[in-house]
Amino acid sequence: MKSLIKPLTKDLVIFVIIFILISISLYILNSLSPEIFPQYYLYVGVSIVVFLVFCLLGFEIVKCFSTHLYVISIVMLLLTLIIGQVTRGTVRWIPIGGSAFQASEIVRPFLMLFYAKIVSESKVNFKNISTIILAGIVPVVLIAIQPSLGVSIITLFGLLAIFAAKFIKGKSIITLILFSLLAMPVAWFTMKPYQKDRILVFFNYEKDPKGAGYNAIQSIISVGSGGILGRGFKKGFQTQLEYLPEKHTDFIFAGISEEMGFVGAFTVLLLLYLLFYRMLRKAFKSNDEVYKLFTIGVVVVFLVETIVNVGMNVGILPITGLPLPLVSAGGSSLLSSMISIALVVSGVI
Repeated sequence: MKSLIKPLTKDLVIFVIIFILISISLYILNSLSPEIFPQYYLYVGVSIVVFLVFCLLGFEIVKCFSTHLYVISIVMLLLTLIIGQVTRGTVRWIPIGGSAFQASEIVRPFLMLFYAKIVSESKVNFKNISTIILAGIVPVVLIAIQPSLGVSIITLFGLLAIFAAKFIKGKSIITLILFSLLAMPVAWFTMKPYQKDRILVFFNYEKDPKGAGYNAIQSIISVGSGGILGRGFKKGFQTQLEYLPEKHTDFIFAGISEEMGFVGAFTVLLLLYLLFYRMLRKAFKSNDEVYKLFTIGVVVVFLVETIVNVGMNVGILPITGLPLPLVSAGGSSLLSSMISIALVVSGVI
């Protein structure tokens, strides 16, 4: 028991923040989508147990098996393409019993851990850089062809953050940004038609208010109608009358804004900011470069998810299927987040 309590007491603030965010999530989900319960309680319970297991194992032990975990992750991504369930034209889910899990979400912490390890051990030469790039491209491509554009993008952001933190300094960051911008036209031609539509609608969502622009318009209405304190539990017009789509996942921030108001939405964002800050603070105090790089990657993934989710909810970013960390419904996403945070919490400072 002492070995389990010790990692948790290293940063009680992180533990408390997680508890509050999951509590807010369960509260608002019981209002927005009560039909996902009681099954979702099981997902939360499993995620908490896995979180405690990884806290008990500790970052150092898991790091020793990073290569094995990377190989297992690649195999799981390949299995997704072979035996995955087809849903809305994608094969993101691996069936297990009467349920299914999204491998691309669950393996992300292990991909970043392995990547942080090989990056920290590599010196700047053609062979090493080529190996590092290949190790990052393979899983990102396997996720993208499912297709899962949102998950592949945030995975890429996490890996790029690790790479940049190790190798890129000063003016080289500008070069990386310019290269990324130049690569955007290439990415456009690899997108599915519905993915292109989401981006085009972003620039003029009122052009098709009953079609492609519907989600954005309803989300903006929800965010603006909550006022300061919100309409109250199960009292949101947009949420309860089913105008707001995907209210328990992609548009949960709009649901929070309508039923819990500005105060509720601001509280969630403040808690997420404190979580990111505490994790980065731990990273920069550590002498373990692998731990530092991994934590930076984790925070960047969470930050991108938060910015994109909130941005699309308030109409300033294109709509894509990225969750709000620890808040949106999604067993695979929650499990991935809890594993990532457990590894950060259990790191040696």
